Amino acid sequence: MNWLLPEYLADALPAESARIENLRRTVLDHFRGRGYELVTPPMLEYLESLLTGAGQDLNLRTFKLVDQLSGRTMGVRADITPQAARIDAHLLNHQGVTRLCYCGSVLHTLPATISAGREPLQIGAELYGYAGIEADLDVVRLMAGAFAQVRLPISRIDLGHVGIFQAIAEAAGLPKEAEDIVLSLLQAKDVPGLEEACVNVPSPYREALLCLPQLYGGADVLDRAAVDLPALPAISSALDGLRHLLASAPDLPFSIDLSDLRGYHYHNGVVFAAYCPGYPVAIAMGGRYDGAGKAFGRARPATGFSMDLREVARLAPVGKLSGAILAPHAGHDVRLATHIAALREQGEVVVQLLPGETACEGPVCDRKLALVGEHWIIEAIQED
Repeated sequence: MNWLLPEYLADALPAESARIENLRRTVLDHFRGRGYELVTPPMLEYLESLLTGAGQDLNLRTFKLVDQLSGRTMGVRADITPQAARIDAHLLNHQGVTRLCYCGSVLHTLPATISAGREPLQIGAELYGYAGIEADLDVVRLMAGAFAQVRLPISRIDLGHVGIFQAIAEAAGLPKEAEDIVLSLLQAKDVPGLEEACVNVPSPYREALLCLPQLYGGADVLDRAAVDLPALPAISSALDGLRHLLASAPDLPFSIDLSDLRGYHYHNGVVFAAYCPGYPVAIAMGGRYDGAGKAFGRARPATGFSMDLREVARLAPVGKLSGAILAPHAGHDVRLATHIAALREQGEVVVQLLPGETACEGPVCDRKLALVGEHWIIEAIQED
């Protein structure tokens, strides 16, 4: 049984690996075409760096080990976003807007969702240095464009704003422990539990908290929220920002969910989650996380998103893959060797048999090189 892998870890075999790699190139090219520069952080870092501003959730998902060189605790990254924030704040040190993208494996102690593995291939993009809502719109459009590039339809993009709950909790004077309890109940949309937990919360904040799980749906939700929620400046600003997003991108399938507070201890502004048909959880998530670089010396505005490329590859339509060309062993045939080299330069996959090899087990060859007279030509391989 030595060949068995741990639970929720899996190999990617040739066909899946090819799909993943094609999608990786497609998405990264999409990012590059919009000015997002590729960075490649290491798999391991000192734990303090990996968890900066990330909250308890990421701490619980991070594998930890002791560095044999320094004796300090290190972590295997569970999210690349804090690493990108470190690079922006400490290494690049740009004064204006910085656009970064990345793609790499992350490791989780437990699966993040019921359908996820413990080694997602995280691909994403981050925008630093711009506090306006236009940056959030840029990132949302970047995400929507990535799905268009891989031909995976998005059924809806849920929008929320963690600043609304933060403002209510602060105005109500909720202690940290009570805030965490109310937060978990809101995330689960447990209305009976929420009613019980908010018994001693003063009005109008009790009513506001109980109202949040009902504030989901179309654009009219924002008008209802303006009436039903307290007239706090932070809430008014958050609702205005969400209205701006809806008005600026009428072509995107936006919906509103003001109790969607995933990443609450990490995000501090607009949050969004993209869903595709037939998939039970969000396929991509993101939002604003201003100040994430503070521990690295620069508290910069920041917004971004990420997704698991393994899951995207599983859901995206499989395009028709061109087959390979089967070539015989060249021996000392210079013309055959030259012809094979020319085909490979043109982007063809040519599998050349070894001496004594009679067939190719993979990749699938749908054509072959055959000698006709004095010329090597490509012929279709007829199926038996």
